[in-house]
Amino acid sequence: MARLHLPHSLTARVLSAVVLILILGGLLVALSIWANGRLAAREAYDRLLLGAASDIAESVRIQDGAPVVDLPVSAFQLLAQAPEDRIYYAVQVPNGPFITGLDRDTLVDVPDSIGPAPLYFAADLNGEPARFVRIARLFAERDFSGEVEVLVGQTLRARRAMTAGLMRDALLPMAVAGILLLIMSWFVTRSALRPLEALSDDLIGRDPYDLTPMPSAGLPRELQVMLGAMNRFMGRLDRQVDTMRNLIADTAHQLRTPVAAIRVQAEIAQDDPDAPARKRALDRLLSRTRSLGTLLDQLLSRAMVIHRIDSAPRVAVDLREVALEILEQRDHELIAPGVEVRLEIGEDPVLVQADAFSIGEAAKNLLGNALRHGQPPVSIGAERAGNRAILWVRDCGPGPASNISNQLGDRFNRTAGSGEDSTGLGLSIVKSTAEAFDGKVEMTSDADGFRAALSFPVASKGNRP
Repeated sequence: MARLHLPHSLTARVLSAVVLILILGGLLVALSIWANGRLAAREAYDRLLLGAASDIAESVRIQDGAPVVDLPVSAFQLLAQAPEDRIYYAVQVPNGPFITGLDRDTLVDVPDSIGPAPLYFAADLNGEPARFVRIARLFAERDFSGEVEVLVGQTLRARRAMTAGLMRDALLPMAVAGILLLIMSWFVTRSALRPLEALSDDLIGRDPYDLTPMPSAGLPRELQVMLGAMNRFMGRLDRQVDTMRNLIADTAHQLRTPVAAIRVQAEIAQDDPDAPARKRALDRLLSRTRSLGTLLDQLLSRAMVIHRIDSAPRVAVDLREVALEILEQRDHELIAPGVEVRLEIGEDPVLVQADAFSIGEAAKNLLGNALRHGQPPVSIGAERAGNRAILWVRDCGPGPASNISNQLGDRFNRTAGSGEDSTGLGLSIVKSTAEAFDGKVEMTSDADGFRAALSFPVASKGNRP
């Protein structure tokens, strides 16, 4: 049976990271405290050893040509600072007679040394680790000349106890602080995640068709970045859904009349015995069929363009290549047979950041309008004017009136001279494409005719793939 893997909690992840940091930090600090405490204990008890050895050395005197010692009480008072430790002391002449000391039969391996400077070393004291100091006092008298060596040792129990006490005194407050930090981390994490819970509640309570942007005011900067990306995605999704709704509604609305007309013309052609009347009915049926095909092409083209505007990546597009490709496809020969279409492009690239398919569809609609409603000859071209890249179509007609051209970007907007073949969608595609790529539609009339153009910001050559 497959195991059910529950999603990891973000709070648990944060707290796990905090615990891991506290453990690693605690280990490093404990190691540092142990090393420093051991060093401090060594220095403290080494001073006691040196003080006791110095007191004993100062009590050595020469009597009747031989060194004698009156052991001072102060030396043993210093060594008594570590009551749990065993001690050792010896006073002797190097390579000479043993003067006094404890455990005379105990052998301590003293390293070689030169001069009277104190010498610290470690050795065993009856099988137990110990620390020793060796100092020498130099005598130069008539009846005795040479060194007297003083050796004082002490086991390590007090040093270890001092190291453990320092670690305990330092680590206990750290452990309490770590627990408090863990509790604070839990509260801080829960507080930081509370906006996410509020966003989740907002999404759960929304209507499935509600794709309006979610408010980001007052949220942390990191959440605002995430929410901004989510709102942009929801905006694109809303446009896609709106496009689908419009396509369904427009198709249902616009197909009703042509389909009814086709049915009527077909019935007339079927029932009318008069051949000329039947031919007229068939001609009208063919015209209606062509109009229906054009309408379907425009509906699908508009839906595809709007979909690609949100989904297709923007790349560097040369408007000269768009104009050349439109002319090479020769669709204009089907729209207006016999009408001359000229291509006017230069040698320099005219680059924009856009989607080539969408711009091509928009340009085809401009050319189709010029062929249907303008006067020949018709020209298509691309040029750069300052920081603008322009794809234009020109015909020799006067163009529409100014009050009509202001509404030509609306869907299913037809003028009185549009005729049955017009769907009113062409310039809607042009307008949507221009706005999607930060451009605009320009329509101008002059003595040479009418020009409709798509104007976009120029893209640098470095952006071209």
